[in-house]
Amino acid sequence: MKAVNKRNLAVVTLIVILVVFVMWRERDSEAVAVFKSQELPTESGPRAGLLAPALTLQGSDGSTYQVGGKREKAVLLNFWASWCDPCQQEAPELNVIAAKYKDSLDIYGINVTSHDYKPNAERFVKKFKLTFPVMYDQKGEAFAKYNGAVFPTNVLIDKNGVISEIILGILTPEELEAKITALIGS
Repeated sequence: MKAVNKRNLAVVTLIVILVVFVMWRERDSEAVAVFKSQELPTESGPRAGLLAPALTLQGSDGSTYQVGGKREKAVLLNFWASWCDPCQQEAPELNVIAAKYKDSLDIYGINVTSHDYKPNAERFVKKFKLTFPVMYDQKGEAFAKYNGAVFPTNVLIDKNGVISEIILGILTPEELEAKITALIGS
């Protein structure tokens, strides 16, 4: 009887060791898979999944603002024109989002001045009391870097500098906020 107990104990011990080994290997391979899925792209361009093209613009407040590379907060680039009706509809909601997510999101309003008249754009900023930094893309170079085609164009960029999505045209406030919360949570 003692030999049977020793054999059973040896079998149980071996099974426990195998289970622990298999669980350890699965956990290790999951960690590798998670690490690989979080690797950053090396290519930049105006497309979701690529690094955001680098740009530096001076804001109307005199500060310099940069996009490109890792940063503390996600970014929403809002390309707009003063004559654009959807841009006018969207402006109050952008103020709300800027205030609500100020700790985790930067909004940069970029007037594409090459398609606008700067005094009209300045009136737009005052009329809608924009609370986020506003820049003037005098030559349309920033808009071109993001293959801008319509107004508004919103570019969502995560903290790693990767474009999450490029939104052409206006969304409902609920749709835009859902995209913002997904961006911040990623």
